[in-house]
Amino acid sequence: MKKEVQQLVDKGVMLPLMEEFYSIQGEGFHKGTAAYFIRVGGCDVGCHWCDVKESWNAELHPPTAIEAIVENAAKYSKTIVITGGEPLTWDMEPLTEMLKEKGMQTHIETSGAYKLTGIWDWICLSPKKMKLPTEEVYKAANELKVIVFNNDDFRFAEEQAAKVGPDCILYLQPEWSKREKMSPLIVDYVMQNPKWKVSLQTHKYLNIP
Repeated sequence: MKKEVQQLVDKGVMLPLMEEFYSIQGEGFHKGTAAYFIRVGGCDVGCHWCDVKESWNAELHPPTAIEAIVENAAKYSKTIVITGGEPLTWDMEPLTEMLKEKGMQTHIETSGAYKLTGIWDWICLSPKKMKLPTEEVYKAANELKVIVFNNDDFRFAEEQAAKVGPDCILYLQPEWSKREKMSPLIVDYVMQNPKWKVSLQTHKYLNIP
């Protein structure tokens, strides 16, 4: 990447854009909501079960001016979901400021592993064992979504729930490849621990991108 472009990316006025698309939010509190998704490249958290590993290497995704990203988003929806990769790898302040100037609702899906930047109407925190969230993100999270891949993830979920605010909504979501095994366990766990809710990747059941 050219030095001048890298400087713009570092400032958050260009971002490595992997893809952008209009779809239905399939997970968590806002499931069923039409939203415009902005997927930003770059992530070093390294979940072995990640279903978008092609997002990890930011170098593979073209640095794109945030003006162009916002212009595209404004054509489709008032609800904007910024995801990755790990979007907090980059400074989200310039992009979210521009989106808010257009009157849009800004949502982020993040592992919380990096400094919280940006102006957010909704923060979905999905923590990972390999790189835990910052204290700042725990306090700001509106929903906590823990992916359940194995039995130890229930223990991890409780550890994470103890760190978020009292109004944070708690979700357990089966990892897609383990859904048949883990979903019944999640159902039992939620019935025994009703502070939790079940989250499913409903867009995959509906064959929605």
